[in-house]
Amino acid sequence: MTREAQATTTADVEVTDRELLLRLTGPSGAHLKALEKELGVVLGMRGETIRLQGGVEEVALVERILAELLDVMARRDMTLEEITRAARTLGAHPDLHLRELFDDVVLRTATKRVVAPKGVAQQRYVRAIRTHDVVFGVGPAGTGKTYLAMAMAVSALLEKRVKRIILTRPAVEAGEKLGFLPGDLAEKVNPYLRPLYDALHDMMDDGRVQMLLERETIEVAPLAFMRGRTLNDAFVILDEAQNTTPEQMKMFLTRLGFRSRAVITGDITQIDLPGGHPSGLRDAERLLRDIEGISFNYFSDVDVVRHPLVQRIVRAYDERDALRVAEKLQREEARAAEAGARRTSREPSEE
Repeated sequence: MTREAQATTTADVEVTDRELLLRLTGPSGAHLKALEKELGVVLGMRGETIRLQGGVEEVALVERILAELLDVMARRDMTLEEITRAARTLGAHPDLHLRELFDDVVLRTATKRVVAPKGVAQQRYVRAIRTHDVVFGVGPAGTGKTYLAMAMAVSALLEKRVKRIILTRPAVEAGEKLGFLPGDLAEKVNPYLRPLYDALHDMMDDGRVQMLLERETIEVAPLAFMRGRTLNDAFVILDEAQNTTPEQMKMFLTRLGFRSRAVITGDITQIDLPGGHPSGLRDAERLLRDIEGISFNYFSDVDVVRHPLVQRIVRAYDERDALRVAEKLQREEARAAEAGARRTSREPSEE
């Protein structure tokens, strides 16, 4: 049955709190227009009532989504981006209670901003970090893997559950040859570690970050600097782990000491290792998946929390890569069939 032929219905959601209604609908109804586009249901205003019109199942779902949004917005503001993302999440997980996400606060930043999971995959990831000593976060750019790990690390430091934070990543160029970099060793590796500094400054005021860096309570270093160390009482984050070699990954994981935990993040679709070297992240995935105490968490394009276009870009590349893999398998099967046919033709026939 086509969408046009489906039974349609209407429903009314009344919001007597005028201020809450305005925050939900947005200036000139902008939030409602965005929700219309996201959810495929017509939304209109009549005084203190939001009128829903569309398919029976869709209207029932949107009724519940609006109720969940109102429940959260009665206690805190939500941006348009948060509203549409929450609606998308509830559409994919109808049994989810939105408050469970927004109440799961990871960190309150220096600017009083709240860091909390923005979707089911992020919530699962945060819970894994709380309960496991070694956690892998694998997925495309923009899914919050590193940012949430950083927030968990800062929270653990502020609550004195660890004595220091160690942030590291391999110094591998992303498909470019940058040539000679001027300056001392710290200045040479600094560009590779800039994303980690950015996240850190987003969560703590600059003065405090500088003080903690000077005291080495927070250490940001390239992966090569981890060799030979034992990391006790630390929250360790390895970012861009897809660009480690298997040997580097083993070296990193065996640095973990007492009362420490490690979070390893990476995107296996963006491996920049030269010469076709195998990725340490892929290798660890195969070797460590079933070891107790280690958790693997996966993100997809639906978990992207950057500009909405990023999600579509990731999906387009994933579809292209999947097509290439399928075509490669077809070519290999064709070559194998052809080789089998040649062998058969060369075999002597029975007389």
